[in-house]
Amino acid sequence: MTRIEWTTSRFALEFAAPGDAPVSLVALAIDGGENAVAPHAIVDLFTAGEHRRRTSQAFVRSAAGERLRYRSHEADASHLSIRQHDDATGLEVTTSVRALGDGLQWTQTIHNLSDRAWTLTAASSLTLELADRADARLLWGESEWLAEGRWHEQGLGDVLPDLGLDSHRQDGRGRFVRSSHGAWSTGEYLPTGAIVRDGGPSVAWQVETSAGWSWELAQTEASVVIAASGPGDLEHQFAERLEPGMSFTTVPVGLVVADGGRDAVFAELAGYRRALRLLRPADESLPVVYNDYMNTLMGQPSTEELLPLIEAAAAAGTEVFCIDAGWFTDDTDYWSAIGVWTEAPSRFTGGLASVIDEIRSRGMGAGLWLEPEIVGVDSPAAQSLPDDAFFRRFGERVIESERLHLDLRHPAARAHLDETVDRLVEQFGVSYFKLDYNINPGVGTDHAATSAGAGLLGHTRALRAWLIDVQARHPEVLFENCASGAMRMDYALLSVAHQQSTSDQQDAVHYAPIAASAPASVLPEQAGNWAYPAAGMSAGETAVTLVNGLAGRFMLSGFLPQLREDQTRMVSEAVTLHTSWRDRLSGAVPSWPLGLPGWDDDVIALALRSGGETFLCVWSRGAAGQVVLPGLGGAVRTTFPAAGTEWPVAVRGGDLVIEVPAGPDARVLVL
Repeated sequence: MTRIEWTTSRFALEFAAPGDAPVSLVALAIDGGENAVAPHAIVDLFTAGEHRRRTSQAFVRSAAGERLRYRSHEADASHLSIRQHDDATGLEVTTSVRALGDGLQWTQTIHNLSDRAWTLTAASSLTLELADRADARLLWGESEWLAEGRWHEQGLGDVLPDLGLDSHRQDGRGRFVRSSHGAWSTGEYLPTGAIVRDGGPSVAWQVETSAGWSWELAQTEASVVIAASGPGDLEHQFAERLEPGMSFTTVPVGLVVADGGRDAVFAELAGYRRALRLLRPADESLPVVYNDYMNTLMGQPSTEELLPLIEAAAAAGTEVFCIDAGWFTDDTDYWSAIGVWTEAPSRFTGGLASVIDEIRSRGMGAGLWLEPEIVGVDSPAAQSLPDDAFFRRFGERVIESERLHLDLRHPAARAHLDETVDRLVEQFGVSYFKLDYNINPGVGTDHAATSAGAGLLGHTRALRAWLIDVQARHPEVLFENCASGAMRMDYALLSVAHQQSTSDQQDAVHYAPIAASAPASVLPEQAGNWAYPAAGMSAGETAVTLVNGLAGRFMLSGFLPQLREDQTRMVSEAVTLHTSWRDRLSGAVPSWPLGLPGWDDDVIALALRSGGETFLCVWSRGAAGQVVLPGLGGAVRTTFPAAGTEWPVAVRGGDLVIEVPAGPDARVLVL
């Protein structure tokens, strides 16, 4: 029996490597706390010809995985690798664990050392068994267009019922699974989950890919196994053929452990996510961005429409003005024609340069919208680029909603995007790009790939690499990640993007739970929440939309010149509050005093703690009443908006008690 002990500044892990069984993770603890795991093999591996050793719905107990045997390991202060080998197939698996901030990042690399080809159909990136399932609760999230980040908290027994397995003396055969669908990695479910206990230990995980992913829970006789992975054959039509000497590395999965419950484990996740980011000096600026699309020009910009918006945005304190869709064509319906990113011939009086000059003369940076991976079927680029530069299935170009999809593994596709960004930066001095992604093209492309799922994974890895390279060439330019809002909100991209649009939702009251729950999925300093003040809004509705923006990165839109005087003051007050507090966003830890918000909750609360202060956002969407926010006692230093209906606040026994008026209304309290 070989024992592998590995410690980092926060974690202590122990692995057992018997000679007659695979390597198992037998201990995992944080800060000297309680062991969070029970012994379980650290990887499962499936091939086209061989699946499980014991039948199950879950991706556990794989035949090849159970034959793996320890060969060697290497470790230093921040990285551990464990090498195992399957003598029957000649496949070698290297488990890699990296210590990053407050978490651990897991991957598996499968190397074919045999003299024949093998086809891989699934492999877990992270597999572990909980030490104890008693009193545990599962957190998981749904997401769809206009209704992102709808979290659920359930007793673990509600999703994995007691099966009486001790009578059967074997593991269960079912599973609770959440998985992606096509190329919108967060279009249905979130790649993050958590199992929490109030006294700890609690664990949370996130799958870090823009391609296919799944995570699942399966019952053992004693507890529950968590398995998280990238694309697989069953859910994503994935297969990867490994010729002799070839290797494949699974997508990363992040893991955090906390000694407390829900808020504690999400705090650890925030620290891990910060360690993932490839930050540049420009990313530290956190500018206030105005975008002309939502509830405003809706993709029909012109000089005459933009000039008053530019003036009003600058007066409000905006630092970047982004011209959204439509700047590249005179047509009003251009859905199927995008793909050649040159300015519209006659949309702008005096040309696009004159508008951008006006933006900069007002002291703001200039931004433009792009949908880089998409080429409309009517675009000249659909003819000029080769077939191999697009997603293809069975020899045909993939068309989704009159649009083609570029494959960034192909040099012509990448050159097309490089030329676009380089030219726009040089020609117009663009310092901000909003990168959108408004179609889901399905499982991927099978051109130059074993399977469509493998082709999609290859493209998304090429997209991430392109984004890293283009930012290296233009270190002063910021890149926003967007996909019809947050349909591709994953940390494969967010580790290299400046910020994330959290929704396309245009109703401020519906946006409130999206903004409040966003820090469970994305860092507060990256959570671009839209504020859309409109002249027809009441004072309470105006407060709601502005507090939505203040709950993360403040992103502004709307017809600002049309606002009433009181609304204009509120917008400027919100921008001032955000810019005075934003430096602390980069260290803020989220918590939810009333629990993660339900879609129809009357009262919603999000607290961001940083630098000895708590930035508390509270939304009222129902009847008046009293709410108690546990553990938030303290003096209120700032209230936003300063004017408006009074929200009486008291501290009782260390808890904050607020008399909430009837909604819609919202407040920020800085404690």
